Amino acid sequence: MKTETKAVTRLGAIDNLRVVLTALVVLHHVAVTYGNIPLWFYVEPAQDPSGRILDLFVLFNQAFFMGFFFLISGLFTPGSHDRKGGRAFARERLLRLGVPLLIFLVLLRPLVTLDAYAAHDELPYWLFYLVSWDPGQMWFVEVLLAFSLLYALWRRRRDSIQAPPPAPPRFRSIALFTLGLAAVTVLWRIWVPTGTYVPVLGLPTPDFLPQYAAMFLAGTAAHRRGWFETLPRRAARLGLLAAALASAALLPAAFVLPGPLGGAFMATWQSVFAVGIIIGLSVLFRERFHRQGPRGRFLSQHAYAVYLLHPLVLVAVGHALRWLEAAAIVKFTLAAAVSLPLCWALAYLVRSLPGVKRVL
Repeated sequence: MKTETKAVTRLGAIDNLRVVLTALVVLHHVAVTYGNIPLWFYVEPAQDPSGRILDLFVLFNQAFFMGFFFLISGLFTPGSHDRKGGRAFARERLLRLGVPLLIFLVLLRPLVTLDAYAAHDELPYWLFYLVSWDPGQMWFVEVLLAFSLLYALWRRRRDSIQAPPPAPPRFRSIALFTLGLAAVTVLWRIWVPTGTYVPVLGLPTPDFLPQYAAMFLAGTAAHRRGWFETLPRRAARLGLLAAALASAALLPAAFVLPGPLGGAFMATWQSVFAVGIIIGLSVLFRERFHRQGPRGRFLSQHAYAVYLLHPLVLVAVGHALRWLEAAAIVKFTLAAAVSLPLCWALAYLVRSLPGVKRVL
């Protein structure tokens, strides 16, 4: 009975975390819409200083939230492979990840890029589509599919894995992981500087790939070793404290110091902040936010569909609010308040269609 209770607590906490992270994805793209980082399907660059607040939100969000998604995905990967077997696991990943990716590229992306095409109408649409090819927010699904299939290939050489007894990770191990992640990220960015765009894969943040891969691997290890269940409560306080201290000490230096040295401080801050926030939120949700009522279940059941569909909502809301002349932070607040419920409403309608729940 105790094991069952732990399993229910874990699933509820992680489902609630996924809801929060999905909401952060939506808010992230609303902030990009009205800030000074014009990397979205519809943008209104800020005309006032409040846009810098949105840029700061994007900076902190980017440091950890997609890495957290990869860690959660890695957490469920070994158990899914164990239950299904290698071939069935690969087929299921292709269905659950590959099909939504194709749906976005073939059906949804043409809708959200009509604005951009209007500025290049001298080209036929098929040529514009090819030269501007980009998986948008579905880059995460693209990379996760690659990680999942690589995991399946690795497991082919290891038919069975003996899980060690559950035990919390040691502080020393966490510190070494964080420092190693920072060092690898600094070296990686020598060849893949921040701002690099990968035209074939369409990755908006390839400079974060070391974090994404490390978090996915950490998630698979956490599943085997029971880290999510065994992290002590004080780990939350220590993790959040480390994130706060790193932000106070390392982030200002990253902005002040020139060139590669500033970049090294930025990579170190991102690594410490990500590990600290992820540990802190994992324990916090496990201990305090693990229950789910009907509303929580509704939100978690539709979170994946929201991730797929939210560009449609954000582009439509952006056009609907185009007439409004207001500070960037005001438009962000209004657009966010309208978009979040609309995203879940659209997800509910789409998932109500026959057969869609098999994929979403």
